[in-house]
Amino acid sequence: MIFDSHTHTKFSADSKMLATDAIARAESLNLGLVFTEHFDDDLEGNFRFNPSEYFSEYKNFRGDKVRLGVEVGMTKTAREVNKKFVASADFDQVIGSIHMLDGEDIYHKEFFEGKDKFSVYTNYFNVMAQEVEVQDFDVLGHIDYICRAATYDDTSIDYDKFKAEIDNVLKIVVDREKMIELNTRRLRHEKIFHELKPVYASYKNLGGRYVTIGSDAHRAEVIGDHFKEALRFIDELGLTVVTFSERKFKPARN
Repeated sequence: MIFDSHTHTKFSADSKMLATDAIARAESLNLGLVFTEHFDDDLEGNFRFNPSEYFSEYKNFRGDKVRLGVEVGMTKTAREVNKKFVASADFDQVIGSIHMLDGEDIYHKEFFEGKDKFSVYTNYFNVMAQEVEVQDFDVLGHIDYICRAATYDDTSIDYDKFKAEIDNVLKIVVDREKMIELNTRRLRHEKIFHELKPVYASYKNLGGRYVTIGSDAHRAEVIGDHFKEALRFIDELGLTVVTFSERKFKPARN
């Protein structure tokens, strides 16, 4: 079964989605679900949750079609906090993501004021490389996250311009036997697939074999968005979609 492996319910500070609504939506699409609630110790807005409460409330949902995970915001200052948090519960899957640079939330458009794209994106991938080398995670989340809020005329990742930095990240991921996700949040237009193709092709060339797929849904109605196109994209690249349970993965399709 294909899983939407990146979703956020009410345990995430930026979501009000109910687990029951998410499950109903996933069932209607014949998808499994991984809830990956935010734990981002440095972000403003209390992006933290109590794992005991999380597992207690959702224990009856957990099973073959629903997994309980976490998305950890990776920063240098949160390394020890993240390590302890990930070890504090029996998570099925741990996504590691970059949401902050130089102590600032890159979701806010103000972050980009007065900064040129090349410097910001280079820093983004360099910080990502530093964190994926040392933090505890299973899947690197949305490698293109910075494109969502960037205010430049062209927000896309130009692989040719950032090849060295991107490949450094991907090589560390492969060497550590981790994997990357294909996040479908931006896959509204065919041009995004063209933008991301050289990134995922490089991952494959460097030895990457597996990916997860996730909508990053904070609302039930967007669970599974663009999965058909995303699965075709993954198949064309010769990668394998996997699902996680108790931090072990297996192919989603036989």
